[in-house]
Amino acid sequence: MNLRKDGAEIFVPDGTAVEEALARTTHMGIGAHQDDLEIMAHHGILTCFGSDDNWFCGVTCTNGSGSPRDDLYGDYSDEDMQVVRRAEQKKAAYVGEYAAQALLNYPSSELKDADNHDPVEDLKELIDAARPQYIYTHNLADKHDTHVGVTLRTVQALRELPEEARPEALYGCEVWRDLDWMIDEDKVAFDVHGHENLAAALLGVFDSQDCGGNRYDLASLGRRRAHATYFATHDVEVTDALIFAMDLTPLIADESLSISDHVQAHIDRFAEEVMDRIARISGA
Repeated sequence: MNLRKDGAEIFVPDGTAVEEALARTTHMGIGAHQDDLEIMAHHGILTCFGSDDNWFCGVTCTNGSGSPRDDLYGDYSDEDMQVVRRAEQKKAAYVGEYAAQALLNYPSSELKDADNHDPVEDLKELIDAARPQYIYTHNLADKHDTHVGVTLRTVQALRELPEEARPEALYGCEVWRDLDWMIDEDKVAFDVHGHENLAAALLGVFDSQDCGGNRYDLASLGRRRAHATYFATHDVEVTDALIFAMDLTPLIADESLSISDHVQAHIDRFAEEVMDRIARISGA
């Protein structure tokens, strides 16, 4: 595996050889930052945890240099934060029993640069080696530029791979904008109930992010609980934790499908549902 950035690595928590560790992958998460996977791809992590047949492989694209910092980490340099955030992501991989954790080590600027093909090539090599059935990444309506950049690079990588190397499904998940706004028929709703201790532990290892006032651990768990409660207006709860995703599979099934058009269609269906309800109830 010839990852292109200096310092990039593939960490295997159980010590299995990298080639074998990647080959056992069934579920893959491709995130921008350290802790994104644990927020958005928990369904894949949970599905694989303790399983002999399913294995989760994490891919973290950035190096952590631009991370917010406060409290204990308030005076840390960008170089210091890269060391801390790499260690935190490895801890999460160990706690979650990941098949492997790739750390691609790119600065955010390179993930947002459409002319930089190196991240695409790294993703192609990893996906081709792992051949996951399912991939979780950021949703295309996310409000963080680097998150959207990672998703665009992921779609590009998958479109450049042969069909037999592509997953059965590609999901765009929630971090910096949830997907409650999508109409219910468009939502992919992942039931992630149970193992609350594991969910808390995975989010809790990212101390550098949680201790400065941005309680991503509490917010993420709270969002899952809120989704479960507010998902259906006339039904009782059937679970206590949901994560929503946008189905991005059509973008790799049909390379001619415009990425912008795919997202716009979701927005249009949401707008139509809202306006139809107002018209129907107002009698207009």
